[in-house]
Amino acid sequence: MRLSTKFGAVLSLLSKQAFAHPESPHQALPTPNSWTSAWSWEPGIVVPVVLAIVFYSIGILRARRRNSDSPVIRNWQVASFVLGWLTLVIALDSPLHKLGSVLFSVHMTQHELLMVIAAPLLALGQPLVAFLFALPQQARRPVAGWFRTTAIVKIWRVISAPLTVWIIHGLTLWAWHIPLLYEATLHSEFVHALQHVTFLGTALLFWWTLIRGSYGRLGYGAAFLYVFTTALHTSILGALLTFSGELWYPIYAARTLLWNLTPVEDQQLGGLVMWIPSGVVFIVIGIALLAAWIGESERRVRLGKLSEVTEWGSHD
Repeated sequence: MRLSTKFGAVLSLLSKQAFAHPESPHQALPTPNSWTSAWSWEPGIVVPVVLAIVFYSIGILRARRRNSDSPVIRNWQVASFVLGWLTLVIALDSPLHKLGSVLFSVHMTQHELLMVIAAPLLALGQPLVAFLFALPQQARRPVAGWFRTTAIVKIWRVISAPLTVWIIHGLTLWAWHIPLLYEATLHSEFVHALQHVTFLGTALLFWWTLIRGSYGRLGYGAAFLYVFTTALHTSILGALLTFSGELWYPIYAARTLLWNLTPVEDQQLGGLVMWIPSGVVFIVIGIALLAAWIGESERRVRLGKLSEVTEWGSHD
């Protein structure tokens, strides 16, 4: 028996033991005839998403009034945040959200939108700076000062250390795909929300560290290493799902027939979604980091040679 089949069979057995009762959804599951109208406007999702764009907009306007000649956040960064915010809306409020409870492949699409598209776009938009400017003027300095306290700085350094971020992000991804936890998200709205919060939160931390973190002397090389290894373990999970002949998540067994898919076909399609599109994104970013790493190395070599020439000339 192949490794992927054994792994899927063991995890499926765990989930069967943990959930003996079928889900009792508050609303009917979407069908091929109704899914386009299955928009989800849950207050717990809508309110934070709306507040985020409102506060960001206020912060941008105030920051630019204060620094009109040299904007703290550039136009391309604003565009990046807006695109990331729109991706959040699509992932969390569009029919994808409810359709993910019927089709595993759609649920994987939703997760990839959160972690691989929305998170890096939001991180590029410098939201923390905008949110700080969104605060009343008298509150900005105390809040900024609190984040600069010794205890908070030390805690943040530990949490945002590249290796720590890599481990947290990887463990979160793999843990939520254990059927015991994954099927819990389809039984409980609270657990489902917790899954999405941790996916988005750890992805934001990962991309923020990659984009704005400090890698010391390793520089772009370390960033390339973390992207490459993240792409590797994500692809492994996607490949396990794609090539497994066993159904990992039995809750989908009776839900895919209306969509002309067997549960295993749906699972394999979901594995491909995790494997190929996210892999392409990581490859593109990895190539960019590799090019930057090579360029930085060449720049240091040139500076080193220039320093030698200058020093040699000074002795003449």
